[in-house]
Amino acid sequence: MWYFLIKQAALEMSQYQALQRKASLTEVELFNEPYENWYIFSIERDHYTGFMDFLDREGIGYDLKADRPTRDEMVADMK
Repeated sequence: MWYFLIKQAALEMSQYQALQRKASLTEVELFNEPYENWYIFSIERDHYTGFMDFLDREGIGYDLKADRPTRDEMVADMK
C-alpha cells in the first residue's frame, strides 16, 4: 500500500472526486491553524503508477509514503 498526502487547498472538487474513485481509501486529517488539512489517499501497489500519472498530469503536488504517517509525524513535517 502507498499513501499519497495532498494538501486540501491544492485540490479542486473535481480533482478530489477523481482521486477518490482511484483510491482504495481516502482520509482527511484535520488540523487547526496554522497547519493545513491534508487528504491521505491509500493506493494499492498495482494502481500506484496510474494514480501518480494522474497527479503529475494535473500538476498536483504530493508527498508519498510507504507507511501511513501518524498525526504527530505529519505535524513534525509541517514545522
